[in-house]
Amino acid sequence: FSLTGKEALTHFPSLGPSTNSAQGKVHMKQCDLLKLSRKQKRLCRREPGLAETLRDAIRLGIMECQYQFRSERWNCSLEGRTSLLKRGFKETAFLYAVSSAALTHSLARACSAGRMERCTCDDSPDLENRKAWQWGVCGDNLKYSTKFLKKFLGQKRIGKDLRAKVDIHNTNVGIKAVKNGLKTTCKCHGVSGSCAVRTCWKQLSPFHEIGRLLKLRYDDAVKVFSTTNDAVGHSELAGPQRHSHSPKNPASPRSTDLVYVEDSPSFCRPSKYSLGTAGRTCSREGNCDSMCCGRGYNTQSRLVTFSCHCQVQWCCYVECQQCMQEEVVYSCKQ
Repeated sequence: FSLTGKEALTHFPSLGPSTNSAQGKVHMKQCDLLKLSRKQKRLCRREPGLAETLRDAIRLGIMECQYQFRSERWNCSLEGRTSLLKRGFKETAFLYAVSSAALTHSLARACSAGRMERCTCDDSPDLENRKAWQWGVCGDNLKYSTKFLKKFLGQKRIGKDLRAKVDIHNTNVGIKAVKNGLKTTCKCHGVSGSCAVRTCWKQLSPFHEIGRLLKLRYDDAVKVFSTTNDAVGHSELAGPQRHSHSPKNPASPRSTDLVYVEDSPSFCRPSKYSLGTAGRTCSREGNCDSMCCGRGYNTQSRLVTFSCHCQVQWCCYVECQQCMQEEVVYSCKQ
């Protein structure tokens, strides 16, 4: 399971008020519309609410990917993504990580929001989540989310070839990024706001924070190769030492490192991986030179309308004037 973008463009029938039988048929149809393996479709059909959560996860991952790469040559566009997923680039590594992170995040939130039938609030023994439920709060169930996700992705057997190991590693980096963002949130119920009575529950970080962390991992991604570990008798991922780029002393990548096996294309010109950068808007003081790949950029002035001089009127609305200003837009040449 990884981001292809095709699923997010499919409009699913809405689950409106209906009989259980009709809702079940809609759920089955939603599972069939998703691009899943046979085993994943079987799990999807057994989990009411999962298809909707998968769709939300796909959309969440795509939006975050495009936000993080909005100023890069590769802007995480849907075009060329299928070809990209077949290669071992840094961009492929990010796609696998953000896919698994979005799915982990969405599943945990769906549990706490009551959208999944087989899970509810986080039930960790160290937090009084049942009491939290009584106060109208519900912990995000990351424990169920990660357990189900590993079953859904089928990670019990580690792949033998290098690409399989790399894909599984990057998938786990995404899951770990969500785990590391789990915070304990507390609410006071004492008299006059005192904390004589306090309820605590677990809450996930906003997905933007996880996306930003994965983008930093992408910037520092490690190129790896396969090496045989004589002690255990099977191959492992290996890369250059942290303080040396010599391959003579390979080191295993950290569990938080994104890893890749081949250098990325430039993404400057149209290819089967992207549409290139021609026509992309850029910042003259920031990234025009890099994004336009030395081809230069066009400058265009345009008038934009925006709300200004806004005032709050009694009782309940805001009154604004319409102002215009000239805006200069820079775009990469062909």
